[in-house]
Formats: sequence, structure tokens, C-alpha cells
Amino acid sequence: MGLASYLSGILGEDKACAFLKKRKFEILERNFYCKFGEIDIIAKKDDILHFIEVKFTEGNYELVERLNCKKYKKILKTIEFYKIKKGIFNDFQMDLICIKGDIVEFYENISF
Repeated sequence: MGLASYLSGILGEDKACAFLKKRKFEILERNFYCKFGEIDIIAKKDDILHFIEVKFTEGNYELVERLNCKKYKKILKTIEFYKIKKGIFNDFQMDLICIKGDIVEFYENISF
């Protein structure tokens, strides 16, 4: 990943966090890494943990298509590792935020 891609990702995650905070989410962590993968944002609202994948572009392609079944399963393994490591047994869901320019699309409780 080049510097431009890295900085673009940070910008997208910053926009996603601002979007979530406006909707009363509490941001718990950003960029949680383990051997299974990475979770962009971990947030909480109404006692439910939200593990959020962020896709960001300034280009012209469909961001939703960038989350495939393989990536989804990798994120689920990372979520399970996080919950075990932190001793968390709360309800959770996986969400997707797609940001294209100033347009933010929020897909809650996604699955494949």
C-alpha cells in the first residue's frame, strides 16, 4: 500500500467516525489488527458492538463490491478473536460504510 492509499484510508475512516458520532455511536477502537485481519472501526450503540468495515474512494467505482465473501469471513474471524481477547460476550453486528466523495452509505448488520 502506498502513502497516498494509506492517507486516503485514514481520511475515509475519519469521515466514517464523524458520521457515526453524529448518530450517537461511541467509537471504541480504530484499526484493530491481529493475525486474522483488521477491523477499521469498533463502535458501540445501545449495548450492541458494531464492527465496521470502511470503503472509501474519490473515484468512480462501486465500493460495495469490494467486500466479498472471503473478506467477510476474514473479518468474522477477527471479530471472534477480538471478543475472546477482550472477554466480551455482548451482541454484535458487522456493518459497512461506503464513502464516495461526500456521500456516505451505511449498511447495517450485513451478511453473506
